[in-house]
Parts: sequence; structure tokens; C-alpha cells
Amino acid sequence: MEKPQKTPEEQQSSPQMVAPDGGWGWVVVGSLFVSSALVFGLIRSLGVFFVEFVQYFGESAQAVSWITSIGLAMQQLMSPISAAASNVYGARPVVMMGGFLSGLGFILASQATSLLHLYLTMGFISGLGWALIFTPTVASVMQYFTLRRSLAMGLGFTGVGLASFAFSPLFQYLVEAYAWRGALLVLGGLSFNMIACGALIRPLGTPKVVVKAENASKLNKCSSLLSRIYEGFEISLLSHRGFLTYSMAITLFNAGYFIPYVHLVAHSRHIGFTEYQAAFVISVTGVADIVGRVASGWFSDLGRMRMQHMLVVWTGLLGLSLMLIPVAVVYSGLLVVSVVYGFCAGAMTPLAFAVVPEIVGMERMLGALGLLQLIESIGGLLGAPLSGWLKDYTGMYTVSFIAAGSFLVLGTFVTMTLPYFWSCTAPPPPSPSQKKSQDESIEDGLLKQTLSSNSVPEILCPSDDIPYSDKE
Repeated sequence: MEKPQKTPEEQQSSPQMVAPDGGWGWVVVGSLFVSSALVFGLIRSLGVFFVEFVQYFGESAQAVSWITSIGLAMQQLMSPISAAASNVYGARPVVMMGGFLSGLGFILASQATSLLHLYLTMGFISGLGWALIFTPTVASVMQYFTLRRSLAMGLGFTGVGLASFAFSPLFQYLVEAYAWRGALLVLGGLSFNMIACGALIRPLGTPKVVVKAENASKLNKCSSLLSRIYEGFEISLLSHRGFLTYSMAITLFNAGYFIPYVHLVAHSRHIGFTEYQAAFVISVTGVADIVGRVASGWFSDLGRMRMQHMLVVWTGLLGLSLMLIPVAVVYSGLLVVSVVYGFCAGAMTPLAFAVVPEIVGMERMLGALGLLQLIESIGGLLGAPLSGWLKDYTGMYTVSFIAAGSFLVLGTFVTMTLPYFWSCTAPPPPSPSQKKSQDESIEDGLLKQTLSSNSVPEILCPSDDIPYSDKE
């Protein structure tokens, strides 16, 4: 029997933050599993096409690296759009549209006659689709879980590791059987499955901006539009010190995180291993990635160590393992380093997202994820081309992997400057009144003045983002 519908006022105060910690939430976790596999699993395994594109188009490694970088940057650069659209329309239609665009980009890429064509299709179109998929799906899982949030995130992200294990040799087979054009057609068909993943997302209540718009019906249209933009994009976070510090750290992580998935196959073949040996390295990394995600999520939910501290441990080890890749010239040694790298890469991923509500609060989490990925897109856009340029300049990938590891280690030190990082226990969550005050925008103050003559306008302190009342 269905529960009676709540009024908009009741929905504004409770439904979007209600986390059942199970039930249909596990279906949403399954949706994240498939979506993450078909987004980041594809991104990680596109290194198989890297060599094919270099040979077919006769371009440099740096030029071909821009395909992956543009797609990754679009996925992150357009994340605020997906977050704002989800705040207005809900996650389900946004994710379904993203699945369609993702598949369309690969199908159009199969007819490419130049690198520019691949930039526009695999880069811009599929990248936009990935943006519409990833952020709303992650936010939906986080809204369904509280006590087991890290475990749910870890299980959902195991799709990335499983895809890394299966996709690399699969893509190598597809390229040999159907050439790279036929292989891209198959990838387009796989990507359309994310439309079904979006249809499985059941929202928890009315979207945030819709509720506020209903309550702002007495305000003029111009102010209402400004309020929608301000609330949808969570622009107030741009003055939040903790959020900006964490964004800088994630940007540095992003600059080095994906470099092995772009160049590890090419590096393995460059030092003398066969095509399938090189593809198997990515597969081994994917298995270790799966174990790392589940183990990290399970241990994090035990509450024995703060998530920020765990994140620093895994990112530091990840950076060091990247620097060791050039040293592993024996195949068995390369496999060992790849296992360490895969485990640490998997362990840090669920924590990187689970830490966000701890910094900005659950109510601003969706907008924070969008802005975070917008800022970190700088690292994703420049990381792989920089490593490609270093390879072209030096003739080998050694400096590329050392630079990637250095980005991660530097990001680890930036994470240590977060507010309350050196505290052994997490800071207490803000009271409901504080949360309400922190979420209020300039337009909300105007709305209060319009709807109630007895209200007192609140002014935001620019230094610490804490409002105070201007009482006479």
C-alpha cells in the first residue's frame, strides 16, 4: 500500500534527505554499477584504441590523447548542468538523456575521417552524455544511504573495476575482428543500456528547486529565475573554504589518476610485451580495483578511521605506485605494481565522493558534486595531453608516470589542509537552523521579505559563509 503524498512544505523539510539504507536503494546501487562500468570502464579501456588511432591517422601521441581528455573534461565540465537539471527535473530523465547521447557519440565516431571528428563525437557528445549520467546517479545512491553509504558507493563503483578487467581484452578482440570502426559501433550499442539504468532511479521526493519555486510563487518572475539558478547550481559553495580546498585536491588527483589508463597499454607494448599481455595488465588492475572499492567501503563504514584520513592514505600510496611503473621492466614486476595501483585507485574512489557531504552537508551535496567536477575538469583536460607531450619529447613514458604520481602526492598534501582534518573525530554536524541559514541565498532573503513583513533579512559573512542577523 502506497504512503499518502506529502505537501510541498513537508517535502522541503524531509523527503529528499530521508535515507532508507536499503530497499529500492540497492536497485539504484545496481544502476550505478552498470553506469559506472559503461562510463569509466570505457574511459579506462580506450587505451586499446590509442595505438590504432596513432597508426591510422598518423598523428602524435599528444594529439590522440586529446580524445580521452576532451571526453573526461566534458564529463566533469558539464556536471554542474546535470546537477542543476536534476535539481529541477529529477535524476531519472537527466540520466536517460545522458545514456542516449553517450551511445550516439560512439556510433558517430565509427564514421570518423579525422581526429577532429573523434574530438567532436567521442569527446564532446559522449562526454556530455557521461556528465548527465554520472553525477545524478552518484547523488541518488548517496541520498538512499546514510549508515552504509561508503559500502553502497564502493559496491556501485565496482562496475568500473569489473569493466576494466573485461573491456580491455574484449576491445582488443573487437578491434581485431571488426577493426576500430566496428568496435566503436559495439560500444555505442553497449552505452544505450544506460538509458535503462536511468529509468530505474526512483527519486526521493520533489526536486529541491521545484519545491522552492512553488513557495516563491508570490515573487516576481525575474527574482524567481535568479533564485532557481542560484539554488540549482549551489553558487554559495564558491565562497566555502573547505569546498574550495577539496576541489583543488581533487583537481590534482584527476590530473594523474587516468594517465595509466590512457598510456599503460602503449607503455607495455613499448617495452616489448605483446598486445594481449598489455591488455591483461589493465585486466589485472581492474580486478584489484574491485577488491579495493569493496574493502575501502566496508572499512570506512566501520567508523574506526575518518574518511578524510583514509583518503589521504590511499591517494599517497596511489601516487607512489604510479612512480614505480617505469621501474617494472619485467612482466611479473609490472603485474605486481599494477595490482597495487589498481587496489589503491579503487579504494580512493568511493571515499572521494563520500567525503563531500562531510564537508558541505547532505543538503548541498548534489550541487557540490556538480561544481566539484567542473573544477576538477581542469586536471582531466590537461593531464593526459601533458603525459602525451612528455612521451613525445622524451621518447618514453617514464617521465609521464612520474608526473602523474607527483600530482597525486601533491593533492594528498592539499587534502591535509582541510578544516578539522587533524582532528581525530569528525566535527559535529550543524544544527537544523544552521543548515537552513547556510543554504539561504540572496534571493531567499528577498523571498522572506516579500512573504513576511516581520522577517529580518540575513546577511552572509564573506569570510566564513555563516549568516548573521542585522538587528537594529
